[in-house]
Amino acid sequence: MSKLVKLVVAVAFTAVTSMAVAQQVLDRVAVIVNEGVVLESEVQQLLREVKNNAANRDAQLPEDSVLRVQATDRLVMQQLQLQMASRMGITISDTQLQQTIQNIARDEGMSVDEMRGRITASGTPWDDYRESVRKEIITGEVQRAAVQRRVYISPQEISGLVNLLTEASEEEVEYRLGHILVGIRDGANADEVQETRDRAEQLLKLLNDGADFAQAAITSSSGSRALEGGDLGWMNINAMPTLFAEVVRGKKKGELVGPLRSGVGFHILKVTDVRGIEAVEIEEVKVRHILVQPSIILSERRTEEMLAEFREQILAGEAEFADLAREHSADPGSAANGGELDWSEPSIYAEEFAYRARTLPVGELSAPFKTQFGWHIMEVVDRRVQDATKRSQENRAYQLLFSRKYQEELENWQQEIRDQAYIEVVDQEG
Repeated sequence: MSKLVKLVVAVAFTAVTSMAVAQQVLDRVAVIVNEGVVLESEVQQLLREVKNNAANRDAQLPEDSVLRVQATDRLVMQQLQLQMASRMGITISDTQLQQTIQNIARDEGMSVDEMRGRITASGTPWDDYRESVRKEIITGEVQRAAVQRRVYISPQEISGLVNLLTEASEEEVEYRLGHILVGIRDGANADEVQETRDRAEQLLKLLNDGADFAQAAITSSSGSRALEGGDLGWMNINAMPTLFAEVVRGKKKGELVGPLRSGVGFHILKVTDVRGIEAVEIEEVKVRHILVQPSIILSERRTEEMLAEFREQILAGEAEFADLAREHSADPGSAANGGELDWSEPSIYAEEFAYRARTLPVGELSAPFKTQFGWHIMEVVDRRVQDATKRSQENRAYQLLFSRKYQEELENWQQEIRDQAYIEVVDQEG
């Protein structure tokens, strides 16, 4: 019996050892990275993905030895960032992961099931793909946390880039100009010149007061396009007379310019239209609200009822909105101002608050509603449309500068953490 037991144990040990060796071959350590490792299977999986992507694009790839170096470098950097994420406590839940995968599928114009089928057909197990996405999200979070604070953009840099972008785009902007020339005869003396200037300034005043430009051109202009209402057609800055270009640049539709003195008289211009320039308008709202927050003493139901009572008192004229806000609102920033908030785009507020700020008629008092901050009643005091072109240009300049500097700092940071790490490539023959 003892011989039989020994034989079974020996066979079992041999089998287990063989399985362990096989497993070791499949998942042997390729690189040691600090206290972690990059496995050979991870390197091979990434190589397969790169080759599949290249095949789909009919792209040429370098030799496998070169590809392996690149793949290994990427996985080493990923491992370093995952180790940092662990120390920082950064995790990605399954819900967050699923939402990201849904977004990826939507951007690719397919359902999650269709994307899953395509990925598994390429030879990548779906679970492996999910985990690779999770790692990408985590490393992105680590990068943002570490790199964003290293990026500084000064107001002067933003202003300088805005000017450069404006000058570059100005070449593509076209203005449609209306033109009135109040002419001066050859050899006119100083008094005649002054009289002509006075007539031009009087005409400009009438135009500013609403007089029809085309009609004024027909009746008063000495220009060659007077019978066409002074219409000079479409021109960019480079195509119009220098005298006009200097004052028209950057003007908006409907603006009047002049009188401009030249050798033949005084010119009045109207920018009748502009094209090729991106004008951005936003709607802003001014709202006032009263916020009451539930507590151990004040239940959710009682909080809602309290605000409903405030609303009835205001509608009945028994109380003033501002007085109730000062006395009861839990929003210290607005309570002292009678509940009033500054002019803002609705999108800056919490979702439910923003929805009512966008849809509530001016002067109407909302029913109580809830956000993550508590219960509110709101009144939209006013709405306005603002020209946000300058703000949009500044935002664009900031994003361009940030993107460039972020990439520079990301590369610097990655090199720093790599230099500080212990990295050992394990001999493939070992």
